[in-house]
Amino acid sequence: MKVMVTGGAGYIGGTVAGLLVSQGHKATVFDNLRHGRREYLPPGVDFVEGDLSDRALLEDLFIAARKQGQPFDGVLHFAALIEAGESMTRPEIYFRNNTASTLALLEAILAHGPRRLVFSSTAAVYGEPESVPIKEDARLLPTNAYGESKLLVEHMLGWFNRIHGLRYASLRYFNVAGAPEGAGGVTRGEAHEPETHLIPLILDVALGRRKSIRIYGDDYPTSDGTCIRDYIHVSDLADAHLLALQALETRDRLIFNLGNGQGFSVREVIESARRVTGHPIPAEIHPRRPGDPAVLVASSERAIRELGWKPRYTQLDDIVRTAWLWHGRRYHS
Repeated sequence: MKVMVTGGAGYIGGTVAGLLVSQGHKATVFDNLRHGRREYLPPGVDFVEGDLSDRALLEDLFIAARKQGQPFDGVLHFAALIEAGESMTRPEIYFRNNTASTLALLEAILAHGPRRLVFSSTAAVYGEPESVPIKEDARLLPTNAYGESKLLVEHMLGWFNRIHGLRYASLRYFNVAGAPEGAGGVTRGEAHEPETHLIPLILDVALGRRKSIRIYGDDYPTSDGTCIRDYIHVSDLADAHLLALQALETRDRLIFNLGNGQGFSVREVIESARRVTGHPIPAEIHPRRPGDPAVLVASSERAIRELGWKPRYTQLDDIVRTAWLWHGRRYHS
């Protein structure tokens, strides 16, 4: 297959692009490098620097591929802003980047592109769940603008499927973590500037880059008062994206949750990092952040049953261990 990977210079997109190449496929990464990094680009990919809102550039890429006799077979769409907290202070940039720019991509696909798209959605489309674990038919009621910006894309995809025959898979996943393991060790990990995700922040404390980890709220209706999340290893997530793209050869609309089916509280993640790193990792309690649901845990039964997806990293300590290996190599090299 020949596949376009938007946001492929990022943590998740770069991991998926690397998996494509390792399986003998051709990958073209499209990224504006605002948040992506050139070092996340795996060997063997073609790279185009551009913004997702540039419909003309996207159309030119699709047209050129067809003229060369190598049209794209599908698009894996990761490019987006992802910080739920920021979306509650600057919602306008989330609707512009995540929703409006995706519309430009979809218009380019309808004009000259492939009719298969796998969309990187989010568990944030559910908001505060009515029951746990969350199933795909649960109520969709985001509690932050980030989740709403992704849900609007899902609505567009549903209409484009009905009216234009666009085949799509919407993959709603939860907290992605860890680093891919291979013959060369861990090659690509999670790091953002500024960093806001829990596991990298905790590991920064273990590395001496931060004095303590902040816990935002210890009065949630959970076993220890802190938020509970479902953590999925980035390599397991990459496997699911390729399986979904292949399934679209015979299916025209797929919606799957992706997670390990277990929820871990913020305190439990900190304890896991203490075990893995051997560092004490001091913690501080701070007020809740707006828009944070108390519990988000996925039911991935449908993806396991229909895609044949088999997550390999089901233990939190194993996920944290791969992240720790990558962060240690990055800051001690």
